[in-house]
Amino acid sequence: MKYLLFILLLTPLLSISQNKIEGILLEKNENNETIGLAGANVFWLNTSVGTITDLDGSFTIPYKKEYKKLVFSYVGYKTDTLLISNTKPIKHTLTAKGQLDEVLISTRKKASTRSFLSATNVINVSSSELLKAACCNLSESFETNPSIDVNFADAITGTRQIKMLGLTSPYILITTENIPSIRGASQAYGLSFIPGTWISSIQITKGAGSVVNGFESIAGQINAELQKPSTDDRLFVNVYGNANGRMELNTHLNSKISDKWDTGLYVHGNLRNQKFDKNQDSFLDMPLQEQLNLMNRWQYINNEKGLVSFINIKFLNDEKQTGQIDFDPKTDKFTTNYWGSEIDTRRFEASAKFGYVNPEIPYQSMGVQAAYSNHVQDSYFGFNVYNITHNSVYANAIFNSIIGDSRNKFKTGISATYDDYNELVNTTVYQRTENSLGAFFEYSYDNLGDLNLTAGLRIDTDNLLGTFLTPRIHLRYTPWDDSAFRVSAGRGKRSANIFTENQKMFASSRAINILDTNGSVYGLDPEIAWNYGVSFSQKFTVFGKKSEVTFDYYRTDFVNQIVVDWENPREVNFYNLKGESYANSFQAELSINIAEGLDVRTAYKYYDVKTDYSYSYGKLDNPLIPKDRVFANVSYETKRKDKGAQWKFDTTFNWLGEQRFSSTYGNPIAYKLPEKTPTVVTLNTQITKVFSTSFELYLGGENLTNEKQSDPILNSENPFEDTFDTTFVYGPIFGVSFYAGLRYKIN
Repeated sequence: MKYLLFILLLTPLLSISQNKIEGILLEKNENNETIGLAGANVFWLNTSVGTITDLDGSFTIPYKKEYKKLVFSYVGYKTDTLLISNTKPIKHTLTAKGQLDEVLISTRKKASTRSFLSATNVINVSSSELLKAACCNLSESFETNPSIDVNFADAITGTRQIKMLGLTSPYILITTENIPSIRGASQAYGLSFIPGTWISSIQITKGAGSVVNGFESIAGQINAELQKPSTDDRLFVNVYGNANGRMELNTHLNSKISDKWDTGLYVHGNLRNQKFDKNQDSFLDMPLQEQLNLMNRWQYINNEKGLVSFINIKFLNDEKQTGQIDFDPKTDKFTTNYWGSEIDTRRFEASAKFGYVNPEIPYQSMGVQAAYSNHVQDSYFGFNVYNITHNSVYANAIFNSIIGDSRNKFKTGISATYDDYNELVNTTVYQRTENSLGAFFEYSYDNLGDLNLTAGLRIDTDNLLGTFLTPRIHLRYTPWDDSAFRVSAGRGKRSANIFTENQKMFASSRAINILDTNGSVYGLDPEIAWNYGVSFSQKFTVFGKKSEVTFDYYRTDFVNQIVVDWENPREVNFYNLKGESYANSFQAELSINIAEGLDVRTAYKYYDVKTDYSYSYGKLDNPLIPKDRVFANVSYETKRKDKGAQWKFDTTFNWLGEQRFSSTYGNPIAYKLPEKTPTVVTLNTQITKVFSTSFELYLGGENLTNEKQSDPILNSENPFEDTFDTTFVYGPIFGVSFYAGLRYKIN
């Protein structure tokens, strides 16, 4: 890598000849005055010869007769290319993207877009996409996106679990504004701790992520950008209620403190106090729940000095009660009267981000991120007790600059993490402290045309994982217009949090066994995996309408994995991988704009996910992962009228193929399950009536096919026997559900 950087740095110098061209690059400021544009890229097309404009916009660049096209580019401005035939001085003005022709400005922005310019395979989900469904929290934000699979984790807690590339959420780096947020103790329920209205957009990165964000990511990254006090509505109110007894209230209060400071208070509360047992198995279909979630954000912007900062303080209190419908914790806790469970979580978070962009050298910037969280969960499931206290500290410092010109960029910095875990599993205490310190370097090349490359390397030293390297690389090539071909590869390493990541096992009568004892993490070794991916995207037109097709293939190979073995129906066993474990994922996606306001998106996914279960049956498909999935989404918006009035319609269809049940071979005949699940078909829809830019109503239905898993709880009639198990959930439990809500805002 160092030789590549050295060559790229020297190439512009070797290209200098006696001829040169001088010029000045201009822009128009807010007062429509023409001024010099500093820090812009100036280079000859299809060469490595380039330069950066000075503070007054002036530049000097070598010239040869074979150089024909001179390119001017700058972030936020339209890239221009001039045909050059002599060495006369050049005076040119770049146009800001916000000043482009009116026909471009009025083009309806897609709610979900895939970048054709980034080396990484990134899908951006805007707030418009999030409003298409009952997006009450982050776990429910992917119903209209085929790249993420969502299902319930068990038949008790109502917790939604996500998968990407065939792997569960612990293998996905989940961040909030690029600060790791859903990890450790929050892994099981943390997705429901980020309210949907707080989210302004989501970025989904498939495959190996960036080394800047750490070494733990294996399947990809999900980043949630939060609403900014300076751009969010001064007042926002969202009221929501559904047929299964859930009520929700969200309020945003934002105010401008000064010309540089803005602040926002975000309040979320939800309540479910009605009991439902539609399948008449004596267990609640959904838990009783109360949640209070508060966030105070402070935002500082000083454009003159190039400073920006965010300070966040969050507090969460979440209480769940579930189990048999007649269970009363005051009288029945830890008795055999009725089976019940309570999960109480208290979480405090504080985070800060500070950024500096050098006003005189705009391609140089520095940033610092820091976060602290305290997570306390007290819970019991029948007679099983699970408590965890997790204190976490994260810090990251990053410096951005260029090599030669802005086509060659780099990021470098250091990061540190500290995690202290105290866990009580029934009567056994598990404690560990893990800290790591790392440094990273990431190089990016972008010829602003058909090729860009991002290659990174980080080195970390961890008191439990040792000292190790994490390489990652992404490449994009455009073979022809409106296309993008990508390849990626990278390594990830992590400590498995076997108890908090698999809490559904406590809602069963299974014995919990750790079969290896020589590793550094509760006797187990670190998880290590390589991820490889290839992707191709192509834009095209059908009868003059924009369309897009994408094909993705990714493979994850585990060097070591903590195998979670459910194949003995009376046990769950944890052990280091002995053999193979891999996940193959293929996705084909087609998006078509059929008519003005009418969009159709379809996708097919295929998974081949296998693990060697060396203590049971050998290599098997991982349980409860459908090999096939078909997805379709149709959305329609009418044209906006006066005051922004319009109708919005959205429908999402999902078909899930058969899934493998883990073995129930040792159970009595009455409690044996078939080898495969039935297929699952669901249909969700939502209608939104926008009365004005300030007020709208929405009405929706989930699972309109009334798909319901029969007998989701094994031996529900005898919850204290050794065949009781709630972990065999493959589809909806509640059946059809309707909801309604309103949104009110003052800009």
